[in-house]
Amino acid sequence: MKDYIEERVMEVAEYIISSKSTIRKTAKAFGVSKSTIHKDMTERLPKLNPQIAKEAKSILDLNKAERHIRGGKATKMKYKAIGS
Repeated sequence: MKDYIEERVMEVAEYIISSKSTIRKTAKAFGVSKSTIHKDMTERLPKLNPQIAKEAKSILDLNKAERHIRGGKATKMKYKAIGS
């Protein structure tokens, strides 16, 4: 793995852990695709640092579990704005 990829993987992991960010928000912040962030967190990070990988995975799993709730709130706000 190239050095700049390793650096990005570690920076992304630290960002996710510190901000509890979603994959989409993280991808936007780093200017890469969601697929890249996902691959970094699921394949590359466990090879570099298994402990940090566990922490990042727990945050991403929590975000995934709450995803449907955030989607429902967004839809509610959208139709509330249209109705007024």
